[in-house]
Amino acid sequence: MKAIAITAPGGLDNLKLVDLAEPAAPGAGEITVRLRASSLNYHDYAVVKGMIPTGDGRIPMSDGAGEVTAVGEGVTDYRVGDAVVSTFFPYWLDGTPPRDAFTRVPGDGIDGYAREAITAPTTWFTPVPNGYSHAEAATLTCAGLTAWRALIVDGEIKPGATVLVQGTGGVSIFALQFAKAMGCTVIATSSSDEKLERLKALGADHLINYKSVPAWGAKALELTGGMGVDHVVEIGGAGTLDQSMVAARNGGHVAVIGILAGYAGPVSTVMLMAKQLRVQGLTVGSRQQQLDMIRSINISGIKPVLDKSFALADLADAFRHQESNTHFGKIVVEI
Repeated sequence: MKAIAITAPGGLDNLKLVDLAEPAAPGAGEITVRLRASSLNYHDYAVVKGMIPTGDGRIPMSDGAGEVTAVGEGVTDYRVGDAVVSTFFPYWLDGTPPRDAFTRVPGDGIDGYAREAITAPTTWFTPVPNGYSHAEAATLTCAGLTAWRALIVDGEIKPGATVLVQGTGGVSIFALQFAKAMGCTVIATSSSDEKLERLKALGADHLINYKSVPAWGAKALELTGGMGVDHVVEIGGAGTLDQSMVAARNGGHVAVIGILAGYAGPVSTVMLMAKQLRVQGLTVGSRQQQLDMIRSINISGIKPVLDKSFALADLADAFRHQESNTHFGKIVVEI
């Protein structure tokens, strides 16, 4: 079967199409999945660029969706032909995150889904939402579940809340969609007026161009009548956290899920304490949280926003498109 491997760290030119042996037949409690799609996340980009060290010859990509082609002994949850999607943490089924979770993330600590097939335990996958294509399903593993956990699990979002989302990547758009499905007001930021109009079409109530309004935290305060927002989905990290804290209401929740604006930097601990904020870091979520999200999607009918599709052999070009920062929503890979 075909796969993409990282032949050397630190560059997109080191992503090579290789031939691998077909996966073994499934054993007890296992399924074989013919993978059909993956989607790009910043985490995947960090791996292939060498920012996150990994093993030689690693197969990248944390997201994988496809159909079951064989089932092992004792498997009752899946049948041949079922559509499935991977989980980001295959061994975090529920409860508290395990300490060694990242050592077993596909595409990072272990081989990922930039390949045509895999045999794995049933718990590495979940069903997909009703009516989802493989490409749509592949966006849920990382981006969809991160937004779900930020707002629904950790944020315990309530109808009528105000949510601020940053940019037009997969997590932010999913957060906008989940928030609107919950009956919330959404403030969206971007450096592009064109992208802001597309966010408005998805339901964003207020728009801020952070390039023309650098003090966007104060603008968000103004838009809420000085009260501040209930929840911020913070994708920038250290470089934007202070503005997020300005935007948040007293006692508000800031979900720190990204590092796009920096790994580290000064943070106003005085403001954090004065506003009594709940600033919480998170990385994706558990299998049970993914199952809960999918049940909700089956009711709400939310569909991911797909940007551009690439063939598996053109994975490097997909990452170059990601680097351009011109995408809106999820970049997908057809396998």
